[in-house]
Amino acid sequence: MQVTVFSGAGISAESGVPTFRDTETGLWAKVDPYEISSSQGWRAHPERVWAWYLWRHHMMKKVQPNDAHRAVAAWQDYADVHVVTQNVDNLHERAGSTTVYHVHGSLFEFHCDLCGSAFLDEVPTMPEPVEAVEPPPCFRCGGLIRPNVVWFGEALPDAAWQRSVEAVISADVVVVVGTSSVVYPAASLPELALANGTPVIEVNPEPTPLSSTATVTVRDTAVSALPGLLQRLPALLG
Repeated sequence: MQVTVFSGAGISAESGVPTFRDTETGLWAKVDPYEISSSQGWRAHPERVWAWYLWRHHMMKKVQPNDAHRAVAAWQDYADVHVVTQNVDNLHERAGSTTVYHVHGSLFEFHCDLCGSAFLDEVPTMPEPVEAVEPPPCFRCGGLIRPNVVWFGEALPDAAWQRSVEAVISADVVVVVGTSSVVYPAASLPELALANGTPVIEVNPEPTPLSSTATVTVRDTAVSALPGLLQRLPALLG
């Protein structure tokens, strides 16, 4: 059986990962999110954008996977599990999941903004948040090193997106967990599964636009629902 898990911010929030707005405190309280999460903002003030993402990178390094991440990883003992995630953290991988597609990129990868070369050196430490840090230069072309995340207005990474679509099309069941189902094109993946006749199980404590069409909706948190969900699939799907 192939299980494709589509995860969003809700699964990581239970590990204490702050959402974008939660981290708009202190130095960042008056910053327009567009200024630090867009290619235009990067071109205008790369030192501010780099400081923001460098701080988030180091914050997320301190966060641990929770029981929901570990449950998804444990499912690999019984099924072919593919994880499609909107999250830019690496908590699924750290929990043990081996097949993970990041449709919005990752805060744990970096590349040159000009030539695209991967940056494999260690990024600078940041004990406390600061307003500006100069990005390191690319060793190949002298461009600036940026985080490998999808900013406002940017296309999703082709390879991750194609693998995600394939994982949804080939799945026997799709489990949608912790996502608001409003951010497109990622939110179209559960819709694709339903159009393909694939059962979709939504795990979310709050209603979403997907709730009315999902095959099954589990009104619970990821940490509570996922550890026993695989064993419950036959009963849930009738």
